[in-house]
Amino acid sequence: MSNDYLARIGSLVRDARKHRGWSQAQLAEALGTSQSAIARIEQGGQNLGIEMVARIGEALDSEIVSLGHSGPMHLRVVGGRQLSGQITVKTSKNACVALLCASLLNRGRTTLRRVARIEEVYRILEVLDSIGVRSRWINDGVDLEITPPTELDLDAIDVEAAVRTRSVIMLLGPLMHILDAFKLPYAGGCDLGTRTVEPHMAALRPFGLNVIATNHQYHATVDRALSPTRPIVLTERGDTVTENALMAAARRDGVTVIRNASSNYMVQDLCFFLEQLGVTVEGIGTTTLTVHGRPDIDVNVDYAPSEDPVEAMSLLTAAIVTSSELTIRRVPVEFLEIELAVLEGMGLDYDRSPEYAADNGRTRLVDLTARPSKLTAPLDKIHPMPFPGLNIDTAPFFAAIAATAHGSTLIHDWVYDNRAIYLTELTRLGATVKLLDPHRLLIDGPTRWRAAEMVCPPALRPAVVVLLAMMAAEGTSVLRNIYVINRGYEELAQRLTEVGAQIEVFRDI
Repeated sequence: MSNDYLARIGSLVRDARKHRGWSQAQLAEALGTSQSAIARIEQGGQNLGIEMVARIGEALDSEIVSLGHSGPMHLRVVGGRQLSGQITVKTSKNACVALLCASLLNRGRTTLRRVARIEEVYRILEVLDSIGVRSRWINDGVDLEITPPTELDLDAIDVEAAVRTRSVIMLLGPLMHILDAFKLPYAGGCDLGTRTVEPHMAALRPFGLNVIATNHQYHATVDRALSPTRPIVLTERGDTVTENALMAAARRDGVTVIRNASSNYMVQDLCFFLEQLGVTVEGIGTTTLTVHGRPDIDVNVDYAPSEDPVEAMSLLTAAIVTSSELTIRRVPVEFLEIELAVLEGMGLDYDRSPEYAADNGRTRLVDLTARPSKLTAPLDKIHPMPFPGLNIDTAPFFAAIAATAHGSTLIHDWVYDNRAIYLTELTRLGATVKLLDPHRLLIDGPTRWRAAEMVCPPALRPAVVVLLAMMAAEGTSVLRNIYVINRGYEELAQRLTEVGAQIEVFRDI
């Protein structure tokens, strides 16, 4: 059984044991084993046979363990509690999935440090494993080692895993260097409305990639006689579009100029990784990237992606809505400077440490300490922009923040068709949220939060916003089916509980 599945089964065992109210010692006694063995199982460090998995399921009266797959996971939140202490930001979800796709550019071994153990990463790993890539968690499950096969088998692709993540579209860029023809399932992920993949196709056509979408698949063919004759101008300054263009250029024998490129955090991490592969990338952090490709890449590379600014914003929001003094460690400040400037204008009281380097040696980090503050609504509307503007994925957190502030705040989420609508779910927790149109919200504060039982919105950031609002609401709330949160956050409930929240993970068993 792979280390990946051992870790996931261990997590199921731990959650089911806690739901039953047992200690590790009680479960060990029921199984006739030692408490240390249970600890190893729950940490994913113990090999398990089918018989032992069945015995665990019988002892815990939990079919999800006996069958070896997870049913819907829910959260029970006792709100109105202040947080305190320190919490550390995990590595970037979006950088990690891009780097996993980019590992296909390399015929050598790729080691990624402190990879976020989240559902989005698991889905990409399942796709890579299914086509022949060998991956294993090392160093007690902290780091990830990826070794490509001599030949990829796209006919064996795990379709179920692929359609559950939008990130699968980033396989187009690397696969076009390896295969003359291949098929990929349609990209899935969050329900954020219709988002065309045409910007990806426009970026990759000059490299010889032609894609026809039929029967829920992308049918791709590569004309190796074609190569860009002028700069690639992206029609959308999107993160994944830029990453696909970068990966297409990385193994092109020549120089490629990409204009209107995203300079966001995950794109910069990908550029730093490509440099480790021996690809020269000029203009990192700007909207014009010049890539000096290497037709053949066969190196053993070791890279540490930086921390996630959106998770940092989530944790800062948790401190704000619960009126807490909380220190958030390892915050990639260069990707939150606009957000912090807006919050300062609203009256947030906080300190920041001197800057220090992330493990990639390039990204600037700080530690932030937020204190209880009386906030007022911003004078201007909240609207995301491409980096270095306010991040598209941090904008939803201002809905919860605006609900705690005095006055009216307009939030204009112009990128996604549906996401603003999901934020109206905050009304069920007591917020005053008026939907002006599918992209604009008017929020009046302050809010007297109240507990509620809700189904998790199907989009990642609004789902976390609802969870944070539940933490501010007096009483007990229930948030059902939190898979979407687990797509982007590693053990968020447990980590928030460690700094004073009261959040219980449970399943219907």
